[in-house]
Amino acid sequence: MPTIDEPTIVHATKPRLRGWLHLGMAPVMLIVGIVFTIFAPTVEGRIGCGIYTLTAVQLFGTSAAYHRGNWSPKALAVFRRLDHANIFVFIAGSYTPLTLTLLTGTSRWSLLILIWSIAVLGVAFRIAWLSAPRWLYTLLYIAMGWAAVGWMGQFWATGGAAVVVLLIAGGVVYSLGAVAYATKKPQLSLKWFGFHEVFHSCTIIAAVLHAIAIGIAVF
Repeated sequence: MPTIDEPTIVHATKPRLRGWLHLGMAPVMLIVGIVFTIFAPTVEGRIGCGIYTLTAVQLFGTSAAYHRGNWSPKALAVFRRLDHANIFVFIAGSYTPLTLTLLTGTSRWSLLILIWSIAVLGVAFRIAWLSAPRWLYTLLYIAMGWAAVGWMGQFWATGGAAVVVLLIAGGVVYSLGAVAYATKKPQLSLKWFGFHEVFHSCTIIAAVLHAIAIGIAVF
């Protein structure tokens, strides 16, 4: 993403596809999330899918607005805080329906408390320290995304192999996208498709894999 040098941000030339990928993904996630929420067979499933839908639309919608708009320095700083903070919220939101439908008792609450506590701390971190090193908050995203590895055995036992395979595959794709974001590579086309579009493409692919996993788990 752009640096904290706000005048540079405002006048920087963005690839023409900047923001369009997430703009297209936002309504898709809204529709899928609404379907999941309405037709989930359990109360836990409906609550989890409702939370998931809100976090997904918030992530992709805010990202689209941030990257497509030509904002003033003050507005850009606000959008950047929201965009970065939303990643923590979406990770927690993605785990929520899986946790509510596949886990019970202490396991359920321990994972929910863990991921949402990290999300709250992550939001506070990105809002308070906007100029934090790119590598630092990227590592935090990756670490949070893999925080539920200890519960994968229970996900497998309750949801089946497909759920776990899809979660791991999505995690790998998210991690590859994070590497592209942190290193600013590959820069495929400065005019159309830069490293940031690679990052956004990875988030979309991974989100689709995780949405399928959530669908399998809930239904």
